[in-house]
Amino acid sequence: MTALEWDKVGERRFETGVDRGVLFAPDGSAVVWNGLTEVTESRGREVKSFYLDGIKFLDHVVLGSFSGKIKAYTYPEELEELMGNLEFAPGVVAHDQRASMFNLTYRTLVGNDLEGTELGYKIHILYNLIASASDVAFTSIGASVSPQVFEWTISGTPPTMFGIRPTAHISIDSRRVSPETLASIEAFLYGTVDDDPALPDVVELLALAEVSS
Repeated sequence: MTALEWDKVGERRFETGVDRGVLFAPDGSAVVWNGLTEVTESRGREVKSFYLDGIKFLDHVVLGSFSGKIKAYTYPEELEELMGNLEFAPGVVAHDQRASMFNLTYRTLVGNDLEGTELGYKIHILYNLIASASDVAFTSIGASVSPQVFEWTISGTPPTMFGIRPTAHISIDSRRVSPETLASIEAFLYGTVDDDPALPDVVELLALAEVSS
């Protein structure tokens, strides 16, 4: 038998950062999201307890749907119309219009004590999002200028899928999928010299991962 060991070299893993944000509009077009600083993923699960004669006999996990928050210093112009800010004429925007769904992908880094953040990364894909902008306060400029941080609450509607519970959030771990699968997925998401970026639907994405596994 082998005794347990803590903090072994190479096993001190961590996750950090967010980069490579890409917004996919309803028409399938893709645009880089520069200025993305934070994505908060709300777990959306609740434990419901049941009692009989004053004694707990069951804890049931109630599964939720994806929701979260995004923070950024700037954002693609395409997001304005998706949030319901419609350009009525050049330079004239009608606010409070109907919002539209969009898709989003971003990357988080995985590191350890040996390789730092070069160990790997996770690609996150969020489907069928609706974004609601948080309040913004514009203040007088003082001795120094601080960029305004924009924030949105996002909620995802799970697309139809088979074999698993529908979800709006899919992630791909570069350490665990094959290099060929990873290259294929990144070619879709980010485009190549010959092909424009495109977001595969969740059924196509899962089929690609399953065939390559």
